[in-house]
Amino acid sequence: MKRFLIAFLSCALLLGAAVDVQAQTKKTKKKATTTKTTKKGSKKSSKAAAPAAPVKTDVELPYNSNDCIFAIPLQLDKPYGPTTAPDGGGRIQEIVADKTHPNLFEREHNSVWYKIKVPYNGELEISIVQKNKWDDYDFLVYKNTGTYFSNQVIQNKVLPVAVHLATVDSNSLAAAALSGADRKRQPTSKKTAVRTDEGVMPSLDMPVEAKPTIGMSREATAKMFTSKQTGDFIKSIPVRMGEEYYIVLDCRSNNGSGHTITASVQADAYEPLVLFYDRKARRYVDVDLMILERGNGSERPVVQQQHFRGGKVKFVPGFSYTLYAKHDGYFSVYREFNARDLMLQDTVMLYQMERTERGSTFQIKDIYFEVDEATLIGNPDSVLMDYVAMFRNHPDVTFLVKGYVQSYGVNAEADMLLSLDRAKSVKEYFIQHGIAAERITTAGMTKNEIKRAAAAALDRGGGFSSVKAEIIITGKLGDLKTE
Repeated sequence: MKRFLIAFLSCALLLGAAVDVQAQTKKTKKKATTTKTTKKGSKKSSKAAAPAAPVKTDVELPYNSNDCIFAIPLQLDKPYGPTTAPDGGGRIQEIVADKTHPNLFEREHNSVWYKIKVPYNGELEISIVQKNKWDDYDFLVYKNTGTYFSNQVIQNKVLPVAVHLATVDSNSLAAAALSGADRKRQPTSKKTAVRTDEGVMPSLDMPVEAKPTIGMSREATAKMFTSKQTGDFIKSIPVRMGEEYYIVLDCRSNNGSGHTITASVQADAYEPLVLFYDRKARRYVDVDLMILERGNGSERPVVQQQHFRGGKVKFVPGFSYTLYAKHDGYFSVYREFNARDLMLQDTVMLYQMERTERGSTFQIKDIYFEVDEATLIGNPDSVLMDYVAMFRNHPDVTFLVKGYVQSYGVNAEADMLLSLDRAKSVKEYFIQHGIAAERITTAGMTKNEIKRAAAAALDRGGGFSSVKAEIIITGKLGDLKTE
């Protein structure tokens, strides 16, 4: 019997080695180069195949992320994944259930650790989308207790504040599979109508998020799921600003699939749709977007994304925000605001993307001058500082400032000079705020423009245009040097 076993094992090893060698040979074997004969009989090498379109790959889980001290930081409200499958329990088995603490993992099978910092008071919600619903995922949530936290977890001196150990409801999954319900393909995007003060805008293609399979939700009623229960969502937990929480996600299924995880803190907040729009082309613009949140001595990125087409962004009262968006061929958008100011506005934050090309114009209406003088009065900062920021971010763009007056044309010569002086006054404002003088030229109204404006005002019964000045893009500094 022993001889038979030894002979069988030897054959198996030899067969495995032969298969491995054959596989390696297939991998290293080069394809023969094909040739093509032209009409004249000459040979021409065939063109290489066009490169395939880039395929979105899964997020590779760091090899040490299945240990607590190497937990992956999550950005609130931003999905992390889809990931590769967790593999193994790590170098250290931090979690092992015992008789005193039965509502823990019996051990870590295939785990990954995450951590989040709470920026404001609210309720912690977790959304987990499994790539394979048949995988048995469990999770625990711990509050960081400070120094030696991981050691305290190992010794069961700190217990989870949320427990989800429910087994997979295979009967429900099987019934859904038989009925074909799980084979219905979910749309990846949907058309969203956009309505603003300017009227109805073009519809926007918004991505449709995959439906979570397990997690924590404010709508849930169960406080925990033990290993003897089945279920999807447990109730969210209250959290406070400055606290840190660890989430350990464990896949009991061997050769399981990956997942996507999103953590959020639900609080009273303003959540408008943020959009960037090219009015001339009547289309939305993808931008590289950064939104920073500041408050209570801390700062964190709320959005840090390339090719942001549009989406909802959460702004919490009591915090201030800085928004910076850019796209080649357009002026960057820079705004600072407080979330409390946004509560009175519409549900859409629409930013006009203005082109940097020559001839682009910007009409300025909400600045004021002394009567029959060129001195700026009131609060010009509220209007002109936006243009200052715009030109600071594009130091090569040159522009002309054109001044306007409200005139009946009685003394056109004096009005021409006044309009030019007002343009110079706006130019001086830009210079005082750091814009190089060589980038700015000025102009006033011509005599014919004054006559036409006066005639139009008389036709309207004394109504004048509200435009006080106009900015016209004239090119770039390099263009001036070459002309």
